[in-house]
Amino acid sequence: MRAVLGKDLASGLIVPVAILLAWQALAWRAGTPLFPGPWQVSLSIWKLWPAITGQIGYTLMRAFAGFVVAAVLMIPLGILLGRLKTVGRIVEPMMDMLATLPPPAVVPIVMLFAGTGDIAKIVIIAYAAAVPLIMNTYEASKSLHLMANQVARSLRLTRLETMLHIDLPASLPMIATGLRLAIASALLVSVTSEMLLATNGIGVFIQRQQENFQIAGGLAAIAFISVIGLIINNLVFQLERRWLFWHYRSSESHSDG
Repeated sequence: MRAVLGKDLASGLIVPVAILLAWQALAWRAGTPLFPGPWQVSLSIWKLWPAITGQIGYTLMRAFAGFVVAAVLMIPLGILLGRLKTVGRIVEPMMDMLATLPPPAVVPIVMLFAGTGDIAKIVIIAYAAAVPLIMNTYEASKSLHLMANQVARSLRLTRLETMLHIDLPASLPMIATGLRLAIASALLVSVTSEMLLATNGIGVFIQRQQENFQIAGGLAAIAFISVIGLIINNLVFQLERRWLFWHYRSSESHSDG
């Protein structure tokens, strides 16, 4: 088993290592600070990591706040729209339209009502995270098997009780997918919104490095936020597998069968 895992790890590292070696060779050939290689980026990480980690803290706080606002509002709304079929069909075209609207496009509108402070950035992040959350929750809720409604009627559940005890648990697998997409969107848009509105955060740090032609420093910050995003995504996936073990166990049994 260990030999198989070691072989898989080695094969998975071939392409990244080859890319890094090719990148470094091209950087040595170019011989300019405007095209730094992995070695120069690594030196910048070692030199700038205290400043980078401090700025990433602001970014993560904004991303977390926007994500929580979106989750608290959009998950119940998605379940409600899935339960109220007629209202859901009316609102669905609007959700499809919002899904194609990039978050930076709403920045001028948000600035009119929320200014340029942290509230504005959190609103933009919440908007970006809200789209995958409400769409996944709505699709899961409206696609429930008819047997679920019959069970609710036989138990004499109210509509609110049905949404809480039947719709929500049955929709959790798709909601979990929406949560992971929302987290990725929140991190992405938090960096973008900082470049447009903020005075601190990793987005501002990257922008300042580029303005000063410190390309290696900017790439070091990008490497940091990429690794943090990968760690967060992996943690969320592990929690998802633990909390939704019944769903994964059922999927694995169906695939084996």
